[in-house]
Amino acid sequence: MISRVDIILIRISEQRLYLLDEKDNVLIDYSISTSLYGAGNQKDSYQTPLGLHCIKEKIGDGMPEYEVFIGRKPQGQLDDLIANNVGLSEDIITSRILWLEGLEPGVNKEGDVDSYERYIYIHGTVDEESIGSPASHGCIRMRNRDVIDLYDRVDIGCAVKIVD
Repeated sequence: MISRVDIILIRISEQRLYLLDEKDNVLIDYSISTSLYGAGNQKDSYQTPLGLHCIKEKIGDGMPEYEVFIGRKPQGQLDDLIANNVGLSEDIITSRILWLEGLEPGVNKEGDVDSYERYIYIHGTVDEESIGSPASHGCIRMRNRDVIDLYDRVDIGCAVKIVD
């Protein structure tokens, strides 16, 4: 049986994501990749935002591992897209998306620091070899099997705390 979590804790300095229960016990942890440009909440900074967030939307239910998402819509498997000359971005999003909403006005909510409007996600990546090192454009990247596991363990509204 999969344990449910009360909070996700992301430690940028460790490049780790921890699932914690109501007593702050670590249920499981994953290696991740946060922004190549460090931590920061400013729009267009390509940095990973700090502070308290929640999961606002979950996208990708039932999709296969390595499904590519463009504009949060499933497009097919990476190899098929490449074979069909589909234009892909530099930061390919795969498998699942957990879209984060900031909960702290002026820190990560509203104005030029709004994490939701910045499209900050926890998501799978085709660049799995970079996991464990800062390499993203602001999002939290995970190995595809790990993001699917995480997706199945959390609900919309789950708290996400991002710290240096």
